[in-house]
Amino acid sequence: MGNYVIGFQGIGRSDLLTAGGKGANLGELSKIEGITVPDGFCITTEAYKKITGNNEELKNLLDELEGLEAENLNVISEISKKIRAIIENMSISKDITDEIEAFLKKFNENDAFAVRSSATAEDLPAASFAGQQDSYLNIAGKTAILRHISKCWASLFTDRAIIYRIQNGFAHHKVRLCVVIQKMVFADVAGIMFTADPVTGNRKVLSIDASFGLGEAMVSGLVNADNYQVYDGKIVGEKISFKKLAIHAINGGGTISKEIEAEQQDQKALTAEQVLKLESIGRKIETHFGQPQDIEWCLAGGLFHIVQSRPITTLYPVPEAGDEEKHVYISVGHQQMMTDPMKPLGLSLWQLRAARPMFKAGGRLFVDVTDNLKTPAGKDGLLEAMAQHDPLIKDALITITERADFIKSLPDDGGGPEVVKSTKGLSSADILAPVGSDPAIVFELIKHSEASIEILKQSIRTKSGQELFDFILEDIGLSKKMTFDSKHISVIIAAMNAASWINEKMGEWLGEKNVADVLSQSVSNNITSEMGLALLDVADVVRPYPEIIGYLQDTKDDHFLDKLLHFQGGKIVKNAIDDYLDRYGMRCAGEIDITNTRWSEKPSILIPVILSNIKNFEPDAGKLKFNQGRAQALEKEKELLDRLALLPESEQKISETKEMISLLRNFAGYREYPKYGIVSRFYIYKEALMKEAEKLLQAGVINEKSGIYYLTFEELKEVVVTHKLDENLIAQRKDEHLLFEKLNPPRVITSDGEIISGRYHHENLPDNAIVGLAVSFGVTEGRARVILNIEDADLEEGDILVTTFTDPSWTPLFVAIKGMITEVGGLMTHGAVIAREYGLPAVVGVENATKLIKDKQRIRVNGAEGYIELL
Repeated sequence: MGNYVIGFQGIGRSDLLTAGGKGANLGELSKIEGITVPDGFCITTEAYKKITGNNEELKNLLDELEGLEAENLNVISEISKKIRAIIENMSISKDITDEIEAFLKKFNENDAFAVRSSATAEDLPAASFAGQQDSYLNIAGKTAILRHISKCWASLFTDRAIIYRIQNGFAHHKVRLCVVIQKMVFADVAGIMFTADPVTGNRKVLSIDASFGLGEAMVSGLVNADNYQVYDGKIVGEKISFKKLAIHAINGGGTISKEIEAEQQDQKALTAEQVLKLESIGRKIETHFGQPQDIEWCLAGGLFHIVQSRPITTLYPVPEAGDEEKHVYISVGHQQMMTDPMKPLGLSLWQLRAARPMFKAGGRLFVDVTDNLKTPAGKDGLLEAMAQHDPLIKDALITITERADFIKSLPDDGGGPEVVKSTKGLSSADILAPVGSDPAIVFELIKHSEASIEILKQSIRTKSGQELFDFILEDIGLSKKMTFDSKHISVIIAAMNAASWINEKMGEWLGEKNVADVLSQSVSNNITSEMGLALLDVADVVRPYPEIIGYLQDTKDDHFLDKLLHFQGGKIVKNAIDDYLDRYGMRCAGEIDITNTRWSEKPSILIPVILSNIKNFEPDAGKLKFNQGRAQALEKEKELLDRLALLPESEQKISETKEMISLLRNFAGYREYPKYGIVSRFYIYKEALMKEAEKLLQAGVINEKSGIYYLTFEELKEVVVTHKLDENLIAQRKDEHLLFEKLNPPRVITSDGEIISGRYHHENLPDNAIVGLAVSFGVTEGRARVILNIEDADLEEGDILVTTFTDPSWTPLFVAIKGMITEVGGLMTHGAVIAREYGLPAVVGVENATKLIKDKQRIRVNGAEGYIELL
């Protein structure tokens, strides 16, 4: 056997670099007992390499491609044409053609073939590259086959293939192409089979598309296909389409599109028996490959032939519970305002910190709420909590509980995991009883937390090696105890209950809606809103120094702080920023992931916000904004009390209302503090762990300090103790993380892999309104600014922020905007709390907001009713 041609039987799934994705999978398929695969062979990537490897003109054109972005369409198109012309005109050397001819002799002289491209970057678990290169059907004769082999090689550089590689981070000069020559099957019916539902992700539902003739018509979108859905050996869904066209092979080569006979156009393409036979084939292939498959098949002479199988790359991974029971999982990230994937070290530390078990999937964390849903009390409590956190999760959970066969209900004994209880009907005395409304309680809690953090800073300095890891675990346990301290919990719940009581009673007594939003402005002890106002103070320090402002506008230097000392006023400015970082530098976007870059590690992240504050605000804007919010809250309080004085039983109503407003204003700000405390501790852990990373780097155990981010906490401890590491593990985890970044995490997913989507139930909305959850009262109009990273913030006063999610790190932007829209969030998530405190109308949980709303488009935000209008 030569180097350039290999039969299917000589190829397996490990031969990706030789046969490309399609060729490797066909070779593997041909080895599965009971699966019929049309015979064929591969012209390996070595042949492509030999033909193209020494062409200088081609090499230069590839070098030109490497620096291009996907948006450079015209340039890509021009280079693409030149490359394809070069490759198609290259002659195939005799040693390669001799091997091809030898394999063709194994077939009948009149056999026709499919000539198909198979790239090394194709049919991969992370990227399918489906349809990016060309394939040709019904090719007969050596001359025609050789010509189409060249066409396949050239198709590695179609515009679409080049752009797909750019978007997925594949280097053009590293990709190779194998050409698959497969005996042609003249199909009566052909189609595609997904062994998991491609829409919902349900791994138990197999979906089959089928139409008459060759499958090319369906793949290219020329015809509608029948769809059959099979669950557990039974057909559970059937959609029969009107099929007007079919593609057929032509004698002598090529294909033709023909109209189907009128009486056949609405006939089923497959019988029930054939559907179930195909399902059993699909499940066998899925079992062999160990993951859900996208399978191309054709039916000829009553026999099913499999012509391709590849992984389904778009499915979200299923959280692993480790048993056969049915489970329902809800996303942690949607409640923590962090839907980006976390790296293994960040995931494992948050799991250690969590109050209940969390399960990994796709670089995100999920909580199993099955036990909550099994009892009436547990279900009601969970739905009540989700109404606050994320109504789309609530609606999805209602959908799943209405399926009687999915969750087996238990008698309601009041047991099961603790859930948030309803606040409906609570009296003011009930709310005040546990804690009163004395602000000294909050000061005491903050003082205790800060003292604990100082002790942690001092104690951790002497720890290293295994002792450090044991110490961190012990401190995490201490931190969890503090979080679940009864006084701490009572303060947070009392503030939430006070807000609910005020909204309920003012609605009932005065017809006022969401009045607690106004009363929550500029409350005391809100560490997150103080952080935003403090950056306005930093802007005031920078403002008098135009040279420094000019430097900040131009610099990209992460070490800009030291260079400030070269300017007049530099020391004053540096001290102001250093003081800010001492207080808030442990924060960053996605701060629950310890591996994310903190502001203290990269202070340049804050430069755009500081410059925006200088541009948009006058001096002392921080104090002014706080005082304005406080004045509006006090004015609203006076207005409410004056109106209550005119009602029956006014004295009692005024007394209760004053108590509740006092409780709200004294306690509501504290809700932001616990996370600040957790993130502060995490940053201290991180600094200590990075010292261990430095030691591993010096010892040659790891190649870069950030490599430890791709190890779990326990794995890192093992590496630190043993100085042994599987060098492939970090590379594998990095590849996984890149894949996870492309996935869109679901709010609710079942153990079957089914994604359950919720929806809002609004009525009487304006036409074309975009709906979400109302979280901060008011209506505002302005220019939408779609911003995905805080570093890209270029705001003008009066803009409306539109983004995927906001966590506390986004708070400094809130001072410059007049409204907020996010794709993720709930009533009590951080962005909603701060929006209310700053008096910003806000709508959150708006699915696809960053796509539906265009940057700089004029919009109206209704924070009272929960919708957006495009103006």
